[in-house]
Amino acid sequence: MLLTATLLAAASQPAASVRVSFDREGEVAAQASGFADIATGRRATADDPVRVASISKLVIAIAVMRLVEQGRLDLDADVSALLGWRLRSPAFPDQPITLKLLLSHRSGLNDGIDYVLPLDAELKSVLTDPKAWDVEHPPGAFFRYANINFPVIAAVMERATGERFDRLMDRLVLAPLKLDACYNWSSCSDRTAARAVVLYRAGVPVRDDNHDTKPACAVQPARDGNCDLTQWQPGTNGAIFSPQGGLRISARGLARIGRLLLGQGSVDGVTLLSPRSVALLERPLWTFDGSNGDTGSDETTGAANMGFYCSYGLAVTFLATSQKGCRDDVFGDGRRRFGHAGDAYGLRSGLWIDRERGTGVAYFATDVPADDAGKRSAFTATEEALAQETRAAQR
Repeated sequence: MLLTATLLAAASQPAASVRVSFDREGEVAAQASGFADIATGRRATADDPVRVASISKLVIAIAVMRLVEQGRLDLDADVSALLGWRLRSPAFPDQPITLKLLLSHRSGLNDGIDYVLPLDAELKSVLTDPKAWDVEHPPGAFFRYANINFPVIAAVMERATGERFDRLMDRLVLAPLKLDACYNWSSCSDRTAARAVVLYRAGVPVRDDNHDTKPACAVQPARDGNCDLTQWQPGTNGAIFSPQGGLRISARGLARIGRLLLGQGSVDGVTLLSPRSVALLERPLWTFDGSNGDTGSDETTGAANMGFYCSYGLAVTFLATSQKGCRDDVFGDGRRRFGHAGDAYGLRSGLWIDRERGTGVAYFATDVPADDAGKRSAFTATEEALAQETRAAQR
């Protein structure tokens, strides 16, 4: 197996690549190649759970809308009332911050601080750091993608329900859809965790090398090293279960999420959302006009406005935007789609829905090189290939 790992690390192809295309009626096609676990030689399949990164945010939006429909959350209310402490930008202390602003990355929060917090951290204290805030633009006036928004959203959800975030997501979305999925690994079984797709960088495992069992500590340990989840308190630390990117779900599971949205909130006889709520999810709240947001930064060079994000709503990304400076058309056909992309620990993922055609695709690839630049968009060449192959299959 060592030779296999060496060859894969040197190759230009991902360690694993999985794609599932679907329509309103069900799955259209599924393909998988490469290794879920290089060391054991276990091949990747469309049923293997993988950390899908920021697609996690879109699934949270579905849960938020369920709570909105139940009257437990209000998209336009100041979240401070539920948090039990005042959430404000230090530069704009009179501007309330709402779920709508947090979900759409227009809250004024930015990733100037670490959003991966230890178990014993307090979000209230963490967000007193001025580096967590955009001091140049008031909330609502500027788009800047920031993962830290989602620990705040998770904290609000916990305070509204009294439930632990991972269990709440299971109750509101994952269990009703019969998805073998979880945020981090606490709510998943050992059997599910044993099938994890390992994430690699240059052939080296960096996440979810689970060795056939669930991790002993599925969250970021406390500062003293302990992993006692009984110390959890609603809303104190919304980062515990990685709401910004910690969803473990298969490509086939993601396709079911896509079919739920295609079905206006219903899939295979299960209804989670009203058509009105789905319509809200499909509504852009921000579109780049040349100066009203940062369209994405290059992690390697630090360059801003790379054209990756150009239209965004309630944790939903929209493709493709015709505004100058936008390079968000991974499919290369100019068609409007909605969904979300993921990018973390060498993984690239996508869930994209074409409402007009009634089709969609869920995909991921692992160990995608950092220099895998796309030819027609701000996405990687790997993502462009996955999208292109899917588009051809749907003709």
